[in-house]
Amino acid sequence: MNAQKCLEMLREIKDCAFATIDETGAPQVRIIDVMLVEDGALYFCTSRGKDFHSQLVRDGRVAVTGLNRNWQMVRLTGTAHRLRERKAWIDRIFEANPSMNSVYPGESRYILDPFCICEGELEFFDLGKEPICRESFALGAWHATPKGFVISDACVSCGLCAERCPQKCISEGAPYTIAQEHCLHCGLCRETCPFGAVIRKEEAK
Repeated sequence: MNAQKCLEMLREIKDCAFATIDETGAPQVRIIDVMLVEDGALYFCTSRGKDFHSQLVRDGRVAVTGLNRNWQMVRLTGTAHRLRERKAWIDRIFEANPSMNSVYPGESRYILDPFCICEGELEFFDLGKEPICRESFALGAWHATPKGFVISDACVSCGLCAERCPQKCISEGAPYTIAQEHCLHCGLCRETCPFGAVIRKEEAK
């Protein structure tokens, strides 16, 4: 798996949840079609009369989530940019998505504005496997935020974290280690450790 394949998976799912923040700071989410994926970027559109459009123009921050029938999920968090050459991009989107012609026939298509996400953070989850599998990727020049947990040198190798881990992804050692690709990020190991040896990645130096 890589960033491009994650984007292509969102395109295959097509009907994805797009979340934004409204003018009051409240989260808003709706189903939007992923219209194109090209060269490490995701393209979609929305009409200028919708609240979704005004939220994108005002702030730009957006989170996209899609789940396929195999219980594989992709989450994209980034910034959406409104594209120039608006009509040309809308024509390209309609060519790749001909069903849009029945929704916005003729010239009415140009009430839509095209947007692109070319920088962000991608996460892939395969929940259909045991143990689960997860991977993270940066999109464009985005700097990904470390997530999850690590076990520090304060570990005394008591093994309590490994016993409690729901995915059994913690291995013996000095210190014990977490297989990051199988970690749920549930934090049970952190709550279990009596020595405070399990810390969040962003706390690690």
